[in-house]
Amino acid sequence: MTMLTDGELVARCRAGDQRAWNELVERFSRYVYAIAVQAFRLSSHDAEDVFQEVFARVYQHLDRLRNDDAVRPWIAQLTRRLCIDRLRSSGREGPAETEDLEPGGYDETLAQLDEAIAVREGMEAVGEACREILDRFFCRDESYKAIGEALDLPPGTIASRISRCLAKLKAELEGRSGGPAPSGVR
Repeated sequence: MTMLTDGELVARCRAGDQRAWNELVERFSRYVYAIAVQAFRLSSHDAEDVFQEVFARVYQHLDRLRNDDAVRPWIAQLTRRLCIDRLRSSGREGPAETEDLEPGGYDETLAQLDEAIAVREGMEAVGEACREILDRFFCRDESYKAIGEALDLPPGTIASRISRCLAKLKAELEGRSGGPAPSGVR
């Protein structure tokens, strides 16, 4: 089911497919939580409340969505509104950090979250071998030698594998968005 587009997943949810609903919640759960915690700086308790309310409303109003492929921005907008409501109800009008009050701050944070989630989903799609080598090189900052030892490969092979895996990741990301890969992946 993870290979379904957002639109296909929404269509199955509307048809009453419980597995599709579980997949929809799984697909967007990190996104909703990240918006609440990173963009709006809600406490984990408040973020969990917003999370539950978002998915309750998605379930109730999924039939009102005009374009099934627009589920991600719809969920993001719903999450933003509920976070703002939560902030207002707690007497806090905005984020604690003043730099977050700059115009476009939330939009930039959401764009970064979208990009990070797309890369994470792309990493899941490229397979375990590529995921392992890219994680070791880019996230853990391991040398070719260390990666080679861990994966039982000659260090000279690591560079070509990284290159092939990056190409695979780029193709996956471009295939998801229909356009160029996010700015962090070239």
